[in-house]
Formats: sequence, C-alpha cells, structure tokens
Amino acid sequence: MVELEGSEMVAFASALSAGIVMGLGAIGPGIGEGRALASALQAIAQQPDEADRITRTLFVGMAMVESTGIYAFVIAMILLFANPFWKHFTGG
Repeated sequence: MVELEGSEMVAFASALSAGIVMGLGAIGPGIGEGRALASALQAIAQQPDEADRITRTLFVGMAMVESTGIYAFVIAMILLFANPFWKHFTGG
C-alpha cells in the first residue's frame, strides 16, 4: 500500500473528482439530447409541414441541454487547475 502525502492526496482526489464529474456530466446531456432528437423526429414524421419550426425549437433545446455538459467540463477544469485546496498544501 502506497502512503500519500497531503499534496499527493489532493492531486489524487482532484483527478478522481474531475473524472467523475465529466462522466456524470456527459451522461445527462447525452440522454437528454437523444430523447429530444427522438421526439423531434417523431413530431416531424407526424407533421412534415412544421419541420422548420420543430427543427428550430430542437436546436434551441439542444443548446440548453448541452450547456449542462459544458458546466460539468468547467467544474472539472477548476478541480484540476484552480483547486483552492492546493494553496493550503503547497503554502502558496
């Protein structure tokens, strides 16, 4: 068993947390976008005349859903590169 010191433990926890955040942050938007696309295709198949309006609404909705994945990415980057606990262990 390897003993980790304070800064090594913070680095390990940061990398592990960033991986978990990105994994969970990718699952939610993936499922949401897949469901939105399936519903939009079904709606276009039922009402082909409204395809332009449905497509426009789909793109706006997908942009909103995708923003949650981007938020998860930003949190992962903060955990890796701007973690406030580094200052505590490095003294900086």
